[in-house]
Amino acid sequence: MGYVRHARRGVVIVVGGLVLLGGVALLVLPGPGLLLVLAGLLILAREFPAVDKYVEPVRDRAIQAAEESVTSWWKLTGSILTGLALLAAGVAWGLVDELPFSGWSAGSGLILSGIILFALLIWSHRRVRAARAARGA
Repeated sequence: MGYVRHARRGVVIVVGGLVLLGGVALLVLPGPGLLLVLAGLLILAREFPAVDKYVEPVRDRAIQAAEESVTSWWKLTGSILTGLALLAAGVAWGLVDELPFSGWSAGSGLILSGIILFALLIWSHRRVRAARAARGA
């Protein structure tokens, strides 16, 4: 019984740590870094209650950043163009062998980042629109 608990804790540490580190890397690279940081913290908080105090501030900032991305026409257009650029770069990295680090492993990461960006834009747009409708009513 004790082995299962320790094995589970080890898996949580590895998975949560990798997701958290991936999110930190994506804070400076193209991709949803803050959301992956939040996901890593949520995974780690399941096993380590001390991590819980960091979840709420990161969640608030992630939601705020997501909502800010759709508040103006310029920001929304920039986000859409960024998503399209990520998708195009992913296809290019998958197909063009002359590019550095070419291949579908790099390309699929870029494509996945673009898809996640579009999903977040849709979610953020619906959330902001619902909040505006609630204030107007």
